[in-house]
Amino acid sequence: VIMLLICCMMTSVAIVREREMGTMEILLASPLPPVYIVIAKLVPYMVISLFNICTILLLATCVMHIPIAGSLWLYMLVAFIYILTALMMGLFISTCVNTQLAAMLISLLMLLPGIYLSDMIFALDSMPASIRSISNIIPAKWFIAASRKILIQGVDIQYVYKEIIILIVQGLAFLLFSLKMFKTRLE
Repeated sequence: VIMLLICCMMTSVAIVREREMGTMEILLASPLPPVYIVIAKLVPYMVISLFNICTILLLATCVMHIPIAGSLWLYMLVAFIYILTALMMGLFISTCVNTQLAAMLISLLMLLPGIYLSDMIFALDSMPASIRSISNIIPAKWFIAASRKILIQGVDIQYVYKEIIILIVQGLAFLLFSLKMFKTRLE
């Protein structure tokens, strides 16, 4: 939930804030292509999210004494891919709307299905088949499935490659949609 809040919600206002403050004109006048502007918006939130995941892992292992059965490096790789996907989802929202308020509302509306349909709180097995099929487009579902396999079951990468590939594809799709929707002209 913390990673969803930081990644999606904070990046959803990144480009919109530039547009509302009038600094987007300066960015668009620079010789940088739009892809560099979008990536530059990702980096600070990526660093914050990686710090958050390290803090959460330290609290889980040192304070709560929760054992980690699998590879910590594999988990960090999956978490890094999930963070990138969630950041790109936030950037996609940011490129689709014109105000910070709209960006925050849309990211909140996407946060609720991310929590309910991710198999984190409610078991997907107890839900109807139509809802289970909708849950396949939620990146958090695949991250939580991979996390359970790595942290609880202690599996290797060959057992989580499906989740990794799906997260990478979703992240690339959000990045491509963000670049396509990024407006290079001010309105």
